Amino acid sequence: MKSTVLNRGFMSLIVTQFFGAANDNILKTVLIFMVIDGAWAGQLGAGGQGIVAICFTLPFILLSGYAGQFADRNSKRYVSVLIKIIEVPIALVALAGFWFGNLWITLGALVALTCQSAFFGPAKYGMIPELVDSRDLSRANGTINMMTNLAVIIGTLAAGKIADLYSPMSGSPVLWLPGVVMVIVAIAGLAVVVLLPRLAPGDRTLKYELNPLATYVSALREMARTPLLMVMLAWGYFYFLAGLALLIIPEYCVVLKAYNVSRAEASLLLGVMGVAIGVGSALAGLISGHTIRPRLVPIGAVGLTLFFALLGSLPPTLPDLGPTWRMVASPIAACIFGAGVSAGFYIIPLQALLQRLSPDNERGRLLGVSNGVAFTFLMLSSLLYWIIRPAFNTDAGQERPEKIFLVSAVLMAVGAAFFLWRMKAREFSFAKVD
Repeated sequence: MKSTVLNRGFMSLIVTQFFGAANDNILKTVLIFMVIDGAWAGQLGAGGQGIVAICFTLPFILLSGYAGQFADRNSKRYVSVLIKIIEVPIALVALAGFWFGNLWITLGALVALTCQSAFFGPAKYGMIPELVDSRDLSRANGTINMMTNLAVIIGTLAAGKIADLYSPMSGSPVLWLPGVVMVIVAIAGLAVVVLLPRLAPGDRTLKYELNPLATYVSALREMARTPLLMVMLAWGYFYFLAGLALLIIPEYCVVLKAYNVSRAEASLLLGVMGVAIGVGSALAGLISGHTIRPRLVPIGAVGLTLFFALLGSLPPTLPDLGPTWRMVASPIAACIFGAGVSAGFYIIPLQALLQRLSPDNERGRLLGVSNGVAFTFLMLSSLLYWIIRPAFNTDAGQERPEKIFLVSAVLMAVGAAFFLWRMKAREFSFAKVD
């Protein structure tokens, strides 16, 4: 059957998403490197990148309920264009923060950018069923996840190089670089989003629920009457584990200090993870074809558990190769790649199920709440990391944050077993969905 994925509207969406995800990762990753061992080292304490991650996730939790209502009340094209317009002045604030070397202005820009992204999420995922046929949802989600992770790769790799130039170990810092790059990317995203086709207007009679908690409570009650609740919680739990991994990986510049690993080299590992999740998402979409295959979820969960355990057990060594190749050819990179591919198998069926099972007239609200729950898990992982990180320093002063991957392996195994059992217990039949 002919696929509806390759149409102008969906192509415009994934390119717009690409630029937005790239900007998010440039700002967040440069900030993380700066508080680990850069211009603002020590200002947020040990594990300070957890605070950066909390600033990145909290707006999603507080605003996703409103964002879902806003997406249901208006055309999702209108919402997307408005949000991309707002991204340009936010990038200018980040430029000012980096230029003046002010951590708090830059953190404020991160919070503002996250607020903007929170409003884009429900519109983005909610418009996919409007742009492609329902039989192509798995392929569409696999494609957009692959492009998002390509954006993560490019944004993360760029952030590593930008961080080295902005706060070099020696020489003159290039203070304008992070902000100018962000402004250029924001303008590019705005130029693409206007190519979205006109979409159906939203429900203008919808009344806003001003209490964000009430939105969550009512949506969760509705979901609890269907398999949606367990699907959403299993999807959100992935973000808890992914959040831990994304905080551990930048610290390989500390773990591999004996090899004089730069921030740009450490960011290659984040790039490997992005490539792997993209590959796993694309494979999951191809395997699913014109249906949804939840049987891929336990395969992904087993892979994540295995590769997290290996990452926590491997000795932190690099092969005797050049500065770039020693990182991407290392056992560490191989395990990160395996975990990323497994992640794609885990999340794509769950993401497609969320869209398929959500009623058309409430899709934005339910996906907004799902987004908020996912970022609640992300914030919890940031808090957990900030709390437990000091425990992974040895008495000799050696830092071993990679051992936190062992915690991640245990959490993945326990969580996946619980969610899969609960889905079965609620008579959630994988076969029926196929």
